[in-house]
Amino acid sequence: MNGLSGATKRVADSARSFVQLEVQLAIAELKKKAAALGVGIGLTGGAAILAFLALCFALAAAAAGIATTLPVWASLLIVGGGLLLIAGILGAIGVTMLQQGAKVMPEQAVEEAELTAEALRDGN
Repeated sequence: MNGLSGATKRVADSARSFVQLEVQLAIAELKKKAAALGVGIGLTGGAAILAFLALCFALAAAAAGIATTLPVWASLLIVGGGLLLIAGILGAIGVTMLQQGAKVMPEQAVEEAELTAEALRDGN
């Protein structure tokens, strides 16, 4: 009996050690992924800032190009009006998509659940 209980204890200890090693491995893997995620977020944020600045310079260049034939105030007004038009279009599309996304009821899942419930009632 002593041999069996000793073997059981060794198996339990081995299982406990195995679980602890698995947990340590998972923690190490999560730390590595979190570090990579942080660096990725930082680099993406930096790229977004630089892209925004590039867009500002491109718009300034467009206004300067138009200013070669029109007064500066008119070229700035044209570029500003174009931006306002694009912003209005994007805003309208965004509002439409938000209204479509506001329906949070999963219609297909509810329909399937109703069909399943009906099938269970008919089957019993």
